Amino acid sequence: MLGDRSSQEPLSVADFAHVTHFAEFTDFTDELFGRLARADQRRWAHAYLQALLLTPGKKTMRRLAATVSDSPTASQALHQFVNASPWDWKQVREDLARHVERRAPARAWVVAPAVLPKRGMHSCGVHRRFVAQEGRAVNCQLAVGAFLATDRGEMPVDWRLHLPESWLASRPSRLRARVPDRAAPRTPSGDALDLVDTAARSGPPRSLPVVAHLGGHGDARELVVGLDARGADFLVAVPDSMPAPLTRQLRPGVPVAHRPYRLFTDPRTGQRWLTNLVRHPAPELLALTGASLGVRSALDRLADDFGLRDFEGRSFPGWHHHMTLLSAAYAYQALAHQQPGARAEALARPA
Repeated sequence: MLGDRSSQEPLSVADFAHVTHFAEFTDFTDELFGRLARADQRRWAHAYLQALLLTPGKKTMRRLAATVSDSPTASQALHQFVNASPWDWKQVREDLARHVERRAPARAWVVAPAVLPKRGMHSCGVHRRFVAQEGRAVNCQLAVGAFLATDRGEMPVDWRLHLPESWLASRPSRLRARVPDRAAPRTPSGDALDLVDTAARSGPPRSLPVVAHLGGHGDARELVVGLDARGADFLVAVPDSMPAPLTRQLRPGVPVAHRPYRLFTDPRTGQRWLTNLVRHPAPELLALTGASLGVRSALDRLADDFGLRDFEGRSFPGWHHHMTLLSAAYAYQALAHQQPGARAEALARPA
């Protein structure tokens, strides 16, 4: 351990300097969390990000707390900050998207799922779902994430936790997990469209195409209809069963914009894509669909290095708080690592 931190204060400047440039890190956390109402919330946001960056292996609350404090009550304090403290994750995510866009201009929004396996059925939104990669049904949470595709990688900036109708139908489960009363059941494709709507309202200040690959967890037709109705430029991964001569109305009774579509196959993966960017040359389209591959890599890193699958809290706000914090930690490390002239220790991690 690094000295006596029984006061539960986060790491000191001296403690943290050997891992990252402390002033830059402080500026980053102040930019994202400076609006939090209370000083203790801002202090523990700083500490939680430090812990995510510094703690090797599994990111349990106990191990995260041990990284930033010697106090026996630090774990409870971090748990309180993430699971019970009433701070607005939506505003932090908006600020994170703006931060990323200023430092690494984006070329697309990428929407993708993340399956988070769970041992029991008590965490918010846990349900049984068939996962093609596993070849079987598993107990899991299903998250749908929005990533900004930049020349410095794909950065997670927003999330939806999929809440199946069967789960929302249980009022005790909703109350126990503190799910807002306004939450209504949506398909994973509906979660993706909700992310797109949020990005349109509060994301980077310019229109970006949407690259969506839900990997068998959503309805490609629902996505196409929804994106077309919103007037968005899009590339949507579609199953082989979708016919090439697509009709202009993919679902009866749902009006869509009268723009042509183009169906093409990515030679790197064999995945078929549907797009309304019909005038873009093939290399540009492949560069955009390549961002979907970049998101897969980002999800692996989020799981291996930032605790994507490790969160043990059971509340809806707690899950969103944790996902916001790990997204911020990921973006900080990725941008510091590749920033021209940045100090080498900005990305150093303990062995």
